[in-house]
Amino acid sequence: MTLQRRLARAGFSLTRDYLAPVERVWDAFAEEDQKLAWWGAGDAAEPGEWAFDFRVGGRDVAEGTFHDGPVSRYEATYTDIVEHNRIVTSYDMWLDGVHMSTSVASLEFEPIDEGTRFTHVEHGVFYDQFWADGPNRETGTRGLLDALSKHLA
Repeated sequence: MTLQRRLARAGFSLTRDYLAPVERVWDAFAEEDQKLAWWGAGDAAEPGEWAFDFRVGGRDVAEGTFHDGPVSRYEATYTDIVEHNRIVTSYDMWLDGVHMSTSVASLEFEPIDEGTRFTHVEHGVFYDQFWADGPNRETGTRGLLDALSKHLA
């Protein structure tokens, strides 16, 4: 059976209000020890390769093997960073070594009376057998934002 070549595009926007000052939420992304504390699949995966280079042009890598099988790999490049204001990345995902998607994500940090309004906007292109995976990406990002909330509490 030959692989059907196709593309799909998906985008989403998520906004969360965190009861923490902008500096605290920012540090959860900008400091490696903090990002390691909440980023990823938690107990659902065995961690693999990790790299953290938080600067414009820097690259992050997060790889993990899920207990039920597949290896997930995330490779991001920071394209824009404005301290306490925004982070923009382009990133690629692989599943068991197969390139599944390329995305651009913008993360915005806005001070509000109760803490920080955080907005994640993402646009992705999904390849071949992963063409229908857009909704799963949003679900996974929601899970990350829940983990961030627990980390900040």
